[in-house]
Amino acid sequence: MSRTRPINCIIPPYLLEKLMESGDSEVRQAALDTLLTTARLRGERSLRRGLAELAAAPGDARRTIFDCEQSEDLSDAVMARSENGPESPDEVVNQAFEALGLTRDFYKEAFQRDSIDDRGMRLNAFVHFGRRVNNAFWDGSEMLFGDGDGVVLGNLAGSLTVAGHELTHGVVDHTSRFEYHNQSGALNESMADVFGSLVKQWSLKQTVEEADWLVGAEVWTPGIEGDALRSMKAPGTAYDNPLVGKDPQPDRMSRFVHLPDTPRGDNGGVHFNSGIPNKAFYATAVRIGGFAWEFTGRIWYEAMRASGPRDKFQDFADMTFQQAGRLFGVGSSEQAAVVAGWHEVEIQITGVPPGLTQPRSFAVNGHGGAGREADLAALTRQIAALSDKVTGLAKEMAALKVKGSR
Repeated sequence: MSRTRPINCIIPPYLLEKLMESGDSEVRQAALDTLLTTARLRGERSLRRGLAELAAAPGDARRTIFDCEQSEDLSDAVMARSENGPESPDEVVNQAFEALGLTRDFYKEAFQRDSIDDRGMRLNAFVHFGRRVNNAFWDGSEMLFGDGDGVVLGNLAGSLTVAGHELTHGVVDHTSRFEYHNQSGALNESMADVFGSLVKQWSLKQTVEEADWLVGAEVWTPGIEGDALRSMKAPGTAYDNPLVGKDPQPDRMSRFVHLPDTPRGDNGGVHFNSGIPNKAFYATAVRIGGFAWEFTGRIWYEAMRASGPRDKFQDFADMTFQQAGRLFGVGSSEQAAVVAGWHEVEIQITGVPPGLTQPRSFAVNGHGGAGREADLAALTRQIAALSDKVTGLAKEMAALKVKGSR
């Protein structure tokens, strides 16, 4: 029996609890208010299921932005901008409108997906939700953006990766439906980070080398330069400051974080352990090169569509390998890169053909360079050897057919 998934939010509970220890009374109060708001929204999720079904009705993926005016009662919100309406004098409204549009257009152009549910689902968002709320939420039918406290977080609508992340939780709802706990929940969070990052890369037309691979950098600790909420390139290094401490994300299975499957335990560490599949995606993308949404993103998207609610890291890794073979050919360099990417986070793909075995070690430099070139050269030789074997077998089969017909 499938579990009911909690409401999704970009800021995990362990960070909010850390902020409760702040010496700044306003930061402490904002964290407490956000925790209480999150708990209330979680409790209301079952009541919103009807709204989610209504929102899923075909609607040409039209956007509507509502202004909560610091209230948490959505029924009090006023419409601030519609799909064909003029720009708002409120830049936050326009930022949310733009972020929803870019995410919608990214899925349409890159994967031919018609909005969140692939049926033209309307895209509604509420800005100025509550007072100094340090979070953004996907509640199963719509987006809610808090304004942040101005110290730890700025206006959440100001980050395209945040919007892309939360809207992708909606895509997960309509594809794999990864259960939101333990490894399946970490995969749910990872999909949101992956495609949230790709929305930004696609909008800027960045290659894998040009992208920063950061989530929430535009709004996280606005007074501190160069950090972010999460780093896909180097999980565990996104931030390190007195406000919130050091980024605790692991980047490989030997560092997997074991936590209770409770809200205070981050549902089994879903925001912690998402760093592992995040790093696998980055490691695969940097080996393939080019635009990540065209190759690695396509593999991950199709794997997400083909996965099941209770799949674990191993299941999903195997599925990406299968989809890479289906999309780009068995023994292709893309499929070899998938093997290498998961190997870097200490997950071995099941059933890899002998001619496409994982090299014993890869240079874990995170930047390509000489180590990456050597790895790719080794993989190329293995693929060539496998191709020669296949050609040889084909010739033998042809000879046997000729002999048998005589």
